[in-house]
Amino acid sequence: MAGIMKRVSTIFQAKANDALNKAEDPRQTLDLSYEQQLENLTKVKRAVADVATARKRIEIQAEQLKTQGDKLAAQAKAAIGQGNEPLAREALSRREAIASQLKDLEVQHSQVAEQQQKLVDTATKLQTEIEAFRTKKETIKATYTAAEASAHVDEAVSGISSSMGDAGAAMQRAQDKVANMQARSGALDELLASGALTDLTSSRDDIQAQLDKASSSSDIDAQIAALKAGAPPSQLPSGTSDVAITSSDAEVTTTEGN
Repeated sequence: MAGIMKRVSTIFQAKANDALNKAEDPRQTLDLSYEQQLENLTKVKRAVADVATARKRIEIQAEQLKTQGDKLAAQAKAAIGQGNEPLAREALSRREAIASQLKDLEVQHSQVAEQQQKLVDTATKLQTEIEAFRTKKETIKATYTAAEASAHVDEAVSGISSSMGDAGAAMQRAQDKVANMQARSGALDELLASGALTDLTSSRDDIQAQLDKASSSSDIDAQIAALKAGAPPSQLPSGTSDVAITSSDAEVTTTEGN
């Protein structure tokens, strides 16, 4: 049961990662990372400013203590001048306490100054890394944009190729239909000419067509018989009218065929 649950969890995690990869835009992710690094740099610079402020406060406090120590030294000298040694000792005692405080402040100042320098170095290094990251980020974004545009062009070309293929297939089907229609039309013409089909648009019926065909065959038989009998070609019998035009009087003579 535990193994099944682990496999189910792995499957869901894989599907979730796949969905995130599809939804993620690397350019937006890079911009977000760059903004986060800028925020970290701002925090470091703010820390540098805070440490510098603390160092400055120590320096001011040390200056105040030095001024107070110089004043006590002057007061001790004045007390000795007046012959008041106990008062001079009191002033010098206080001056020693101030000197001890100054030593502590000097140690603190050294530590704070060292910490400030470390933060400054960190800020400088981080600034350099962020600038390098920004340059690389813009390069990657430009490369990704170019690759994305190229992919869109490839998809468009693929779509055009597919549509051209469909258009070519449609053209071939149209040509096939035209050829079939032409063949059918030619076949119908042959059937109409042979009399196998009746031409409803013609004034002649099929009986008249057969009579005309028989008459034409009879005329041909008569001409063949005349040729066999030795008749000249000009005297061959014909079912049509022969028209003769004389050159002398342009008289038109109509002779009916025998």
